Amino acid sequence: MALSKLERRVRIKHRIRKVVFGTADQPRLSVFRSNKEIYAQLVDDNSGTTIVSVSSRDKEIDAKGTKIEVAKLVGKSIAEKAVKVGVSNVAFDRNGFLYHGRVKALADAAREAGLKF
Repeated sequence: MALSKLERRVRIKHRIRKVVFGTADQPRLSVFRSNKEIYAQLVDDNSGTTIVSVSSRDKEIDAKGTKIEVAKLVGKSIAEKAVKVGVSNVAFDRNGFLYHGRVKALADAAREAGLKF
C-alpha cells in the first residue's frame, strides 16, 4: 500500500535531519508550510533552542497577496532578524517539503536579504 502524503514527508524529513544540524555559529533554518501559513525559525540543535522565529501570522508580516508573496516576506523578515542577531550562515532544512513553490520563494528571499546557505 502506498504511503500517505504525511508519511512520505516524515520519511524525507528524517532522511534530511540525519545530515542537517544547526550550531550556534551556523543554525538550522527550519521551514514549515501549512495549507494557509508558512513558518521559519533558526534553531541551535546543540542547546535545543530557537534563536529567531517568523511566521506569516506575525503582525509585521502583511499577509495580503498570494501565498508565494507572503512566503517571500517571511524569508526576508527571517534574514533581517538573523542579521540583527549576528547570524549570516545557516543550514537550510526544508522539513520534508519539496524545494518548490513557497519553500523555494522563502529560501530565495532569505538569500537576497543576506543569509548564506
